[in-house]
Amino acid sequence: MAKVPESVMEILNRIISDETVPRSVRKVASEIKEKLIKSDKLAIEAATAITVLEDISADPNLPMHVRTMIWNLASQLERIAVE
Repeated sequence: MAKVPESVMEILNRIISDETVPRSVRKVASEIKEKLIKSDKLAIEAATAITVLEDISADPNLPMHVRTMIWNLASQLERIAVE
């Protein structure tokens, strides 16, 4: 079973623990983290997570620093999805 890169876990943990991040985004980040940890098809879960994150980042009400964290996370997940 493939291991989730530490950089991905670090960003997810930062999003989950940041009180300035909207609750709905923290919830999605928690769900993504759980699915990645439990998955035996990491590339598929990463691709699915990227799609969800792209939808979230399109919200105009999202604070810019949160959007930046989401883009950074999506970028890290893209590396998994192509492996």
